[in-house]
Amino acid sequence: MRHYLFVCSQNRLRSPTAEHIFADVPGVATASAGTNNDAENPLTGELVEWADFIFVMERQHRNKLQQRHKAALKDKRLIVLDIPDDYEFMDPALVRLLRAKMQRWLPHT
Repeated sequence: MRHYLFVCSQNRLRSPTAEHIFADVPGVATASAGTNNDAENPLTGELVEWADFIFVMERQHRNKLQQRHKAALKDKRLIVLDIPDDYEFMDPALVRLLRAKMQRWLPHT
């Protein structure tokens, strides 16, 4: 089982959408978190430890992650998806974009 953690700022729109649409992929467990202190589900060291792959929406999220959880990141794959904060939760355009950008990271059956 691969553990995929999706990270954005507030954990309200982009990362929960990603968590939701990839939750049913066989062989993948998903979670999401936000880098901001007032995020719906704030990013914790435990979540970073849990993840095998961490997908951040923007470079600023990668930078915050590296500053706050450097030790826990040692053997993790950290991928920047370059998805701006321009979408609502489950926006069809966001879903299409996430599916396209995640294609290479999903297990192929």
